[in-house]
Amino acid sequence: MKVGTDGVLLGAWVSVRPTDRRILDIGTGTGLIALMLAQRAAAASITGIDIASVDEARRNADASPWGDRLHFEQCPVQRFEAEPFDLIVSNPPFFVESLRCPDAGRTQARHAVELPFEALRDALLRLLAPEGRYALVLPVAEAARFEALCEGELHRLRRTEVRTTPRRAPKRVLLEGTRRPTAAPVCDALTIGTGAHETYTDEYRLLTRDFYLKF
Repeated sequence: MKVGTDGVLLGAWVSVRPTDRRILDIGTGTGLIALMLAQRAAAASITGIDIASVDEARRNADASPWGDRLHFEQCPVQRFEAEPFDLIVSNPPFFVESLRCPDAGRTQARHAVELPFEALRDALLRLLAPEGRYALVLPVAEAARFEALCEGELHRLRRTEVRTTPRRAPKRVLLEGTRRPTAAPVCDALTIGTGAHETYTDEYRLLTRDFYLKF
């Protein structure tokens, strides 16, 4: 799978704290988000897991300056066992009710077939440290489904609606949450492009400039 905007958004947007020592990337794919977090969290050990091969993620990590802090394992999260994590991130499969693509690889990556939202919720509850946080990127409808599924068990810290241009409706939602209720969750919005060809908003440039050579 190619590097996508969703992964870049999540890797740049998620809060990283100095106390984050153990980070998990569920469905790591190419290792993109894990690599971004290794760049941002200099003291953290980062694990990426995926039901598919993690060979590409390992190659990318070995070619980076942070390879010694990145570990990858081919394992479905339903069977993954480890000590609790301070931060768990995922750009999970979605399109819960859509037709499947005839290509098996893209079906696995884009549909909640191997990782239904119930399994993702259960993994977060099982693998998060008591004060840990999780962060996800999802389409708007799927984000609402996931939050409804987690009601009373996982609690929102931040929610950012993402538009591709000012005139378009929000296309994605960035979610950050925890196991414990919070008094005042933050809700805001982000717009990627201005509407002109290949022209990006200042807010998107500021968020992602450490990761895009063109910025």
